[in-house]
Amino acid sequence: MSRLTRLLLAASLVFIAPLAAHAGDSGFYPLKADDGDYVDNHRVPVQLEKQIDKLPGVVIVGNPCGKVTLAEFYDVNCPYCRQASADIDALLRSQPELRLVLVPFPVLGIPSIQGTRVELAVARLASPEKFYAFQRKLDSVRGVVDGNRALAAAKDVGLDTAEVLKIANEDKLADVMTAHLRLGNSLVIAVTPGFVIKGVAILGYPGAKSLAKMIESVQRCDAVMCNVKTR
Repeated sequence: MSRLTRLLLAASLVFIAPLAAHAGDSGFYPLKADDGDYVDNHRVPVQLEKQIDKLPGVVIVGNPCGKVTLAEFYDVNCPYCRQASADIDALLRSQPELRLVLVPFPVLGIPSIQGTRVELAVARLASPEKFYAFQRKLDSVRGVVDGNRALAAAKDVGLDTAEVLKIANEDKLADVMTAHLRLGNSLVIAVTPGFVIKGVAILGYPGAKSLAKMIESVQRCDAVMCNVKTR
């Protein structure tokens, strides 16, 4: 294990520790998941939400000028992120005003850090459409995604693996990942996937119907839930 990898892994653990203490806080909105349970959610400051787009290495797919922005903080080895992937893809196809901001969030160990390095390289080399095709391939992988498996997915979408690997090994990508972790910490993204939509952080995947309802509410009343008192 390289010194850089050890340092980055240590940094990710530092950020995760305080996040876990917030999991399970009462929701800002009384949102319900597809299974009927309440969804953990909390209000986030507007200025913090605006910083998501400014993060290096994020990729915007769907309608880049869409009226509804959904940011997803995800880890390449998060099973719930993989579960959500097909549903979110369907939402992008059915919701022409949806703007999806993909934020790599490597919190599940060294393989995730390695896979995210490749992701960030692909984000630099490829169009948003090709990056999204690459990410969808990763979401279909069974088992652990590490650097080699991410490189294989990059090759599958037509990228030069030598070029990808050269960028993936750059020292400065550690700073990019750390920036993602820091902002996620500030937003109190305690689990993956974590979503931010219209000033509200959604912790965990609430299900396709629940997420679609939030998006539709934002379009209708500029809030993730219409005509309801917040807690």
